[in-house]
Amino acid sequence: MGMNTFGELFTVTTCGESHGRALACIVDGVPPGIRISEEMLQKELDRRRPGSTRFGTPRSEPDTVEIISGVFEGVTTGTPVGLIIRNTAQRSQDYADIKNVFRPGHADFTYTVKYGVRDYRGGGRASARETAMRVAAGAIAKACLKELFNVTVSGCVTAIGPISTPRYDAAAALANPFNFADPSLCPKLEEYINTLREEHDSCGAIIEVRAHNVPAGWGSPVFDRLDATIAQALMSINAVKGVEIGDGFALAALRGTEARDEIRAAGFMSNHMGGILGGVSSGQEIRARIALKPTSSILSPGKSIDTEGHEIDVVTRGRHDPCVGIRAVPIAEAMLALTLLDAALTDRAQCGHVVRESLFDRKQAG
Repeated sequence: MGMNTFGELFTVTTCGESHGRALACIVDGVPPGIRISEEMLQKELDRRRPGSTRFGTPRSEPDTVEIISGVFEGVTTGTPVGLIIRNTAQRSQDYADIKNVFRPGHADFTYTVKYGVRDYRGGGRASARETAMRVAAGAIAKACLKELFNVTVSGCVTAIGPISTPRYDAAAALANPFNFADPSLCPKLEEYINTLREEHDSCGAIIEVRAHNVPAGWGSPVFDRLDATIAQALMSINAVKGVEIGDGFALAALRGTEARDEIRAAGFMSNHMGGILGGVSSGQEIRARIALKPTSSILSPGKSIDTEGHEIDVVTRGRHDPCVGIRAVPIAEAMLALTLLDAALTDRAQCGHVVRESLFDRKQAG
C-alpha cells in the first residue's frame, strides 16, 4: 500500500510531520549521470520555505536540504537518492489548546476517524510542510527533464482572492513577493492581504503551471492518461480543490467548432486542450491550473466539536499563511515535473524502439 509513494518508474516516497524531527524522502528510479547538487535543490526550496515572503507565515525555517545517498562527485549514480530536511523552528505549544478539538476545514476530524490517533501539532502529516520534500524531489525531476529531454517547467499565481489576471508570466512572478503573473497588481494585492490579516481571515488562489518543449507521445490511453495523472498529482497538493487541463471548465461554454484544436501543415492552430489529446501529449505546451482553498487556520472563531462531541468555538493560533497559494508555485511545478518524468521514462521503456517523425516537418506532397 504505497500511500506515501508517488510514481511508477520514477518514484518519490516521503515521510515526516510538521513538528517532527525532520522531513525525508527517497527518490528511486533516478537515471544515472544527472548533475545534482544540494545548491540546485536549495534554490527550489527557498521559493517555498516558510519566511520566504513577508506575506506568508511568520514561521521561519531554513529548509536546508541534505543529500544523503545516490549522488557521487556531483552526479546521480542510478541508486536511490535520499534527502532530509531537519525541522528547526517548531512551536508545538501553539497547538496544545486544540489537541482535543477538531479545527473546521482541517483533516483533524477525518484523520481521527480513520486512524484513531492524531498528531495535533501543526496538523502532523496533513500539514503542507510535507510538500517541502516534494519540491526537493521535483528539483531532481526538473534536472532530469532538462538534461535528458530538454523539457522545462514553470508556474505563477494568476489569482489571489478576487484579484486575477489573464496574463501568464513566470519570469515576472519570480521577481515579486506574491509570485504573481502581473506585477502591476502587487500594490493592490498587498493592500488586500494586509486587510485579511487585520480581519483575521484568509483567501484562496489560482496557480497556473506549464511544461515547455514536451514531445508528442508521452502518456497512455484509458486509465493512465497523461491529463489524468497530472490531475491526480496536482490534486494531491494540500488545499487544492480544483484542477483544469488546458481551458478546463471554460470549454463547457464553447462550441465544438471553437474548442477543437485544428491542425495545419505548420502545426496546431490553438491549444484549448492543454497539450494533451486522448491522454497522450501532442507536442504542444502542457497547461494546467489549480484552485487552492482559503487557509483554514485563522484567528476568527469557527464552530466545531471536541473529541467528546461537545459543540465549541475554535480559534486556531500559531503561524499561518493568509494565502497558501503564494508559496505553492514551486510545489505545483514539482508535481508536474514528477508526473512528466515518470511518463517520459515509461514511454521510453515501452516505445523506445519507435522512431517518431514529426508530421509537421514533412513536405506536403503534390
